[in-house]
Amino acid sequence: MNIFVGSLPFSIEEADLRESFEAYGTVDSVKVITDKFTGRSKGFGFVEMPVDAEAQKAIDELNGATVLGRTIVVNKSEPKPEGERRSFNNNRRNDSRGGYGNNRGGENRGNRGGY
Repeated sequence: MNIFVGSLPFSIEEADLRESFEAYGTVDSVKVITDKFTGRSKGFGFVEMPVDAEAQKAIDELNGATVLGRTIVVNKSEPKPEGERRSFNNNRRNDSRGGYGNNRGGENRGNRGGY
């Protein structure tokens, strides 16, 4: 089972997170999500546990627990439906004028430069 762990302290290491979940059973993988530019933790991660009963016990007992002064959120990770994924270009509108929205570029703006 893939488990989402949120509200993590920014200083937590993957080894610390693994240790917390190994108290409930076998852990296949642990990933603390980090910012790709700074390398700093984003405050959430994922834990993969192969035995669903052990994973559910970990979720039940660790959800709401305090880790390094923060109350963490632990629940089963559900994949987002394909249509809900965020696009990084939704603020740009590629229209038939050849430009990107707000009449910038692509259209005839009159005689510029005398040609």
